Amino acid sequence: MSERDFLELDERFSRCVRRSENVHQLYSGCRWAEGPVYVPAGRYLLWSDIPNDRVLRWDETDGRVSVFVTPARYANGHTLDREGRVLRCEHGSRSLTRTEHDGSVTTLASHYHGKRLNSPNDVVVKSDGSIWFSDPAYGIDDDFEGHAAPSEIGACHVYRIDPHSGECTIVADDFIRPNGLAFSPDEQRLYIVDSGVTHVKNGPRHIRAFDVSGHALRGGEVFASCTTGMFDGLRVDSAGRLWAGAADGVHCYHPDGTLLGKIRTPEPVANVAFGGPQHNQLFICATTSLYAVRLPVTGARRPAALSEY
Repeated sequence: MSERDFLELDERFSRCVRRSENVHQLYSGCRWAEGPVYVPAGRYLLWSDIPNDRVLRWDETDGRVSVFVTPARYANGHTLDREGRVLRCEHGSRSLTRTEHDGSVTTLASHYHGKRLNSPNDVVVKSDGSIWFSDPAYGIDDDFEGHAAPSEIGACHVYRIDPHSGECTIVADDFIRPNGLAFSPDEQRLYIVDSGVTHVKNGPRHIRAFDVSGHALRGGEVFASCTTGMFDGLRVDSAGRLWAGAADGVHCYHPDGTLLGKIRTPEPVANVAFGGPQHNQLFICATTSLYAVRLPVTGARRPAALSEY
């Protein structure tokens, strides 16, 4: 294990990384890299460069990077739905959209009870087709990641979109700044980051764990507090371990809450995604760059679904 790239804090971390592997920089030139999603049908990765208002595409077959969408309405988080369509959180339009197979764009959510959303940040899809997303105010705080504007809702919530009716409902309303989110492999838990320290002195910089009960969430105890900087985006592997972005790299947590170790990066990490043919490549969006490392573990996948956590 490279001492430069990996920090082992618990012996169980040795089974999560490969000593012969290193973290590789795939691209540099972003202002704020975010929201990665691997698209297996095309063997490419999409991610956002929010302040530059573009979505970039890394081709797995030849390593080339190109601009996929620009302007991108200050896109942030991405995921795939059960049909392999791209869902995109957009700061600029203050909405959650879906790109159809023919390239057309459908708006899934832009308002709640007649009031505009703040700036959808991250999104996951459950196996029943429901869509869960966070809505902090980072995209309306100033003109760096979107367009400065007052919050019409007046708070930052986590929402669920019903797969049948399309109704958007609040599932968590006690966050300062809800951020990254991910389901456990069995979908019995939903992990949600609160990065409220950006707006409140000594505010939250932690991950909360909720029990999923039908369409509702229960509990919400603090699962882990960030030891360096704050958490942002996160993903879960097939064994239920959490891989979360932080100021010094990617932190890996056992489902029991133990910090197992860290993947070190030279830049603060915003978000991560599993991908590759074996779903064991961890793609890392870290400020100006896209990094990747191949692991001996695989990302969590739902049965008969294309999307990832």
